[in-house]
Amino acid sequence: MTQPGPASELRRTLGVGDAVVLGLGSMIGAGVFAALAPAAHAGGSGLLIGLALAALVAYGNAMSSARLAALYPASGGTYVYGRERLGPFWGYLAGWSFVVGKTASCAAMALTVGAYVWPGREHVVAVAAVVALTAVNYGGIQKSAWLTRVIVAVVLAVLASVVVVCLGSGVSDPGRLEVGVSEGFGGVLQAAGLLFFAFAGYARIATLGEEVRDPERTIPRAIPLALSITLVVYACVAVAVLSVLGADELGRASAPLADAVRAAGASGLVPVVRVGAAVAALGSLLALILGVSRTTLAMARDRHLPHALSVVHPRFQVPHRAELAVGAAVAILAATVDVRGAIGFSSFGVLAYYAVANASAWTLDPAPAKRALPALGLLGCLILAFALPATSVAAGAGVLAVGVVAYGIRRRAAI
Repeated sequence: MTQPGPASELRRTLGVGDAVVLGLGSMIGAGVFAALAPAAHAGGSGLLIGLALAALVAYGNAMSSARLAALYPASGGTYVYGRERLGPFWGYLAGWSFVVGKTASCAAMALTVGAYVWPGREHVVAVAAVVALTAVNYGGIQKSAWLTRVIVAVVLAVLASVVVVCLGSGVSDPGRLEVGVSEGFGGVLQAAGLLFFAFAGYARIATLGEEVRDPERTIPRAIPLALSITLVVYACVAVAVLSVLGADELGRASAPLADAVRAAGASGLVPVVRVGAAVAALGSLLALILGVSRTTLAMARDRHLPHALSVVHPRFQVPHRAELAVGAAVAILAATVDVRGAIGFSSFGVLAYYAVANASAWTLDPAPAKRALPALGLLGCLILAFALPATSVAAGAGVLAVGVVAYGIRRRAAI
């Protein structure tokens, strides 16, 4: 195992507030504007149940990640935890799942920016957004944290406006909030799996462990705090939009929040919502690129990816080669893929990643009470992963298999 030396270490500059903001920037942008409609389509009247299940699994994962990050405050997140607690293969599998799945997430967020900024030319805008945010990240983690803070403030203001307008309109009907299983329990689980995509942003906090001050204290505080804030925001927005559109119409919406404020009689707010959606997706994309590049850095240090990607810029103290490589891969995907397909594929990869995190946390303490939450998180990850649409499961399993084969070839070559 290659350990980072002084010339390759990152600078610890992030406090609790910065870490929470980076997590919020990823989660809120992804969830409200990208995952809510497909989840409603899958879950029907069970959307809110799916949201609760996704939050429950995410909470188990978050607490496992927080405990592990306090012990191993290095870049890479579950890649590092799996390697240290379960062995090199499981760490590699987690890192592979994260890099592949979150690269797809980056492309989805970039395309969301494009769809709101310039419909019909979303691929062009998406590539431009990736290039611009890669440049911001190249300039240093503090610049990224400052920009994310601004983005989160704007998005929360827009979402608050949507909630107030929808719930305060004469169109809002509590009867549309009736909770059931109109699409069956399988549909509820599929909705939960799709919504999990929205909660996975707290991984950014763990993957930035090498850049956080006092990580043993900061990370266990920042992860549950960011997750709790996000859950409250999601619940408020979901209830407001459902009360106006209902589950069926929400499931058919291409821009659900814009459709909701229009249906509530506030058409003048639609442009504001569009801008908010674009800004939210930019914040998510910014945080996602940060997380993927740090896991790439950790895997490159151990030579699971090209070792040249492990270099840290002497002035900006960022893994600049890893960031450029990730930016290039995301730009290529953003020019070729579609948004909804990327969400399911990403969810499968990230659920596999957190399954390894929970299995790693299981090894920390033999006491049954300490193992209950990791066990719940692990079981939840496996159930939600295989409840996703069949195409997402097939594609995700296929990519994981490619990673396993690549690992085997590399091991044989090293013998």
